[in-house]
Amino acid sequence: MSQRRPDRPQGTGRPSSGQARPARKAAPAKKAAPSRKTAPAKKAASAKKAAPARKATPAKKAAPARRPAAAAVSASPRTRMRALMVVSLIVLSLFAAQLLRIQGFDSDAVAADALRQRTQTEAIPAHRGTIYDANDTVLAQSQERRTVVVDQTAVPEYDKKVDGTTTKVGVAGAAKDLAEPLGTSAEDLEPKLTGSQRYRVLAKNISPLTWRRINALGIPGIYSERSTQRTYPQSTTVASLVGFVQPQDQTAGGGLELQLDDVLKGTPGQATYEIAQDGSRLPNASDDVSSATAGKDVRLTIDNDVQWYAQNALADKVKETKALSGTVVVQRVDTGELVALASYPTFDPNNIGDGKGVFSNLAFSDVFEPGSTSKIMTVAAGLEEGTITPETPMILPYSMKRGDQTLSDSHPHPDEYRTVAGALAESSNTGTMLIGETMKPKTLEEYLRRFGLGSTSGSGFPGESGGLLPKSETWNGSQRYTITYGQGVSTTAVQVTNVFQAIANDGVRISPTFVKEVSDGEGGWEAAPAGKRNRAVSKKTANDVSRMLEGVVSDEGTAPEAKIKGYRVAGKTGTADRYDSESGGYSGKTASFIGFAPADDPKLVVSVILQRPIKGYYGGTVAAPVFKDVMTYALQKEKVPPTPQDEKAPKVRTKLSKKPAADTPGLLLDRGAPDGG
Repeated sequence: MSQRRPDRPQGTGRPSSGQARPARKAAPAKKAAPSRKTAPAKKAASAKKAAPARKATPAKKAAPARRPAAAAVSASPRTRMRALMVVSLIVLSLFAAQLLRIQGFDSDAVAADALRQRTQTEAIPAHRGTIYDANDTVLAQSQERRTVVVDQTAVPEYDKKVDGTTTKVGVAGAAKDLAEPLGTSAEDLEPKLTGSQRYRVLAKNISPLTWRRINALGIPGIYSERSTQRTYPQSTTVASLVGFVQPQDQTAGGGLELQLDDVLKGTPGQATYEIAQDGSRLPNASDDVSSATAGKDVRLTIDNDVQWYAQNALADKVKETKALSGTVVVQRVDTGELVALASYPTFDPNNIGDGKGVFSNLAFSDVFEPGSTSKIMTVAAGLEEGTITPETPMILPYSMKRGDQTLSDSHPHPDEYRTVAGALAESSNTGTMLIGETMKPKTLEEYLRRFGLGSTSGSGFPGESGGLLPKSETWNGSQRYTITYGQGVSTTAVQVTNVFQAIANDGVRISPTFVKEVSDGEGGWEAAPAGKRNRAVSKKTANDVSRMLEGVVSDEGTAPEAKIKGYRVAGKTGTADRYDSESGGYSGKTASFIGFAPADDPKLVVSVILQRPIKGYYGGTVAAPVFKDVMTYALQKEKVPPTPQDEKAPKVRTKLSKKPAADTPGLLLDRGAPDGG
């Protein structure tokens, strides 16, 4: 049987594509076997019997002979070798390219990436500058603090010596040891130390001393980050002026902290150090430290003692009268420096998270119609223009019809015979209207702007309002007349205080300032820019107005309660309808008193503004007493000597003995609206 299959190709292993063909040429081999005579016969017989299927059978039987060809190709050693070489070359090329990148083109980047993997960078906060008052009382300061954090995965490895034997106390032991210095309980701490978090804050604002105690425990996974905490030793006393920083990130949030942020904040630094695989700092590794640059200190013009007194006096009066709010401003006459800026309600800068209180300084942000306190500008404008004198005679009616309204004084009265000084002392609305009619509206507007109305004070305080002074071209109907006595315009407490500063300073207005000096970083101080000076009116006009204002605090004036024993005082009351922006109408009153002392040699201006008082609302009865208390304290604190007994206030005629004749020179009386107004 083996001799009959010499043409079998499967065992050759040759990859020839013609391996199946020799099977068809095997016929001659049949002739080479004559000794087996029966074989041809049998084969012939078999062939005859299989004849009907002969066409299909050889083709189907021969088909399997072709399958080894494909198997031979895939299994060929040469093919496998070629494939292996190709793959090897690709892999080697990739390795070579990576090596070239590391050692050649990207060596710096790769090295930097490797360094980042084994180093950690920590920000070094810059020390924020300290804010002092004029006498170096600290108003705001920053203290070094630490934020304690934990890598929870490392705490279970905490080992501790107990009775001379090192024992693994783990999370429970760590919680027990940390509880006391962190001011909490082990029960509260243990869940915070347990878990898989690599970073979790445990406590903030930890003192350096407390951190040293914690660090000495040697608890794995307990670290700290440098931080600072801003504190305000005077609490609410000066909060509305100094402002605050956000406790979360120590960024400026308001007040002088915000205005002077670029001066105070300094430049942060950073420290980079090597760390172990578990994130702990390698003790002997080198550090790369870029030191922080501290911010500059600031010394204010504010006197904390006067500020404290003003703040408390104001708070008491707001509560007593059930007022909505109030402000007190104390300003130096000769420099424009602010000595105190009280605002109530206020807030606690050490606890701003409770969201309670008013965070703005109302002396800068709260606008109101000044009412009668602005009458001194109308009088000053008339004196400067020469249309009136302090003794110009006047017939003051109770009411006058102007524009579309009938405008009147606060109390009904028959016609009164007064001088300009008398009209101002008694705060007559109709008298001020008559003075205003001696000038063109444009002229009056110019003087109001000279005194600072309609624009911010120039202090740069955050949130300061410029008030509102419409252009005279838009004054129509009754507005032309109401503006003369302070309605139809709006101001802030700082603005209207500055008006009186100008009168007290011989007519020169100085923009208010509150920064006296800034540290130079080398142990010295640099003076801050002085306030800008602008002449509002002449010295003579200012002095005439000042003398007339002394009559306001006389027994015949509207504010005898503002008198201070031993000092001459000049001032003006104000009681105006209060505009409520929320309701869009008038609601309640604005009561005020603004004055300066000593009137013979003015040193300080004090303004008191109360918004919507309920228990009394006249400036002379609710605001004047606060003025008296604050001014008295400030004069004593400044060691201002009393007025000599022989220097009495000059007498200025305020009343006329009888009704003046209609042809009296310069007489002011109601002759009807000019130009039909």
